Amino acid sequence: MSAAGRQAVVLGAGPAGLAAAACLVQAGVREVTVLERAPALGASWRAHYRRLHLHTVKELSALPGLPFPAEAPRYVPRAQVVAYLEAYARHFGLAPRTGCEVQAVRAAPAGSPWRWEVHTADGPPLAARHVIVATGANARPLCPELPGQVHFGARVLHSRDYLDATPFAGMRVLVVGMGNTGAEIALDLCEQGVQVALSVRAPVNIVHRDVLGRPTQRTSLLLARLPPRLGDALAGLLRDLTVGDLSRFGLRTPARSPLAQLREEGRTPMIDVGTLARIRRGEIAVYPGVEALQPGAVRFLDGREAPFDAVILATGYAPEVQALFPGQPLPLDERGLPRVLSGSQALAGLHFVGFDVRQPGGLLRTIARQALAVAQAVANDPADGQGGAGEPASPGAAP
Repeated sequence: MSAAGRQAVVLGAGPAGLAAAACLVQAGVREVTVLERAPALGASWRAHYRRLHLHTVKELSALPGLPFPAEAPRYVPRAQVVAYLEAYARHFGLAPRTGCEVQAVRAAPAGSPWRWEVHTADGPPLAARHVIVATGANARPLCPELPGQVHFGARVLHSRDYLDATPFAGMRVLVVGMGNTGAEIALDLCEQGVQVALSVRAPVNIVHRDVLGRPTQRTSLLLARLPPRLGDALAGLLRDLTVGDLSRFGLRTPARSPLAQLREEGRTPMIDVGTLARIRRGEIAVYPGVEALQPGAVRFLDGREAPFDAVILATGYAPEVQALFPGQPLPLDERGLPRVLSGSQALAGLHFVGFDVRQPGGLLRTIARQALAVAQAVANDPADGQGGAGEPASPGAAP
């Protein structure tokens, strides 16, 4: 079996993969190959719903080595993020191999000068000293089948397939889930005159994107520097003062503060950009969890029933990292997310960028820090078998 040797192979050409590749190039790594299964880089951002903007400020969301354009707004819209990723690749001379699906990553044979072999759907495997997995935490949409769904008789789709409100004109739409995606899709539908409701099963931490003109992202970074007990208490107090008690609208608040829930559970708070005002005005109804679908209607856990013409599942995603490594157990948490930034021993030369969802300040900021740390580790090429299971998945030095 022949194999083309590479110093580093990066899996994924989204923000994490592009940042990792650019940092590797800047660190002097001899040869870097970026593989992307989609037809173009930044595939996830290209597919997101059209009204999406970053919820983090552009100054703290840029990838290493290239800021967002000065003329970009504070919260960059989806199309401009895609344009930025394209410009980023050009700036660092990155040319991802698009349309290239990775089927498996396997340990190289004993005695090989390489550590890993990356098997793709086309051509011989690529042999590499280092493999950087940057396929993202949102690789596969989670589409639970709701009880009675087969009898609903109308469209049920995942939020991944939602682009804008146009196909739902004149319809009654239920959005299941009130994370950032569900809340913003409900807002988009409402703003376009669609009758919309939210199904919210569990308590939700909600924060405003800005408070008195100050981005909540910057506030959360300051609070995260405090001792956890104090930072958590202040984060909870700020939430209570700015958002308040929403129980009369059908929304419950978790006991944990937004900062604690992010750190301990990896759950990002719902960052409000206008949904709450619509709920308070009665323009977006809130129901509890779905008990069952029935012909043209939904029955909820509190016994209420309401007619709907479509259901959008804002039920999240799964990473599917382990599927790339048949027969090679990885240090993953209960959600399938890597627990380490860089592996060691049997996993030496394996790195994970873009999976740590527990850091304050947003995922893009974490990606930038991790990409720099991984590039330094690759450039130094540490000896096999040093340390334990690997370095924790916390980011490296700030850019």
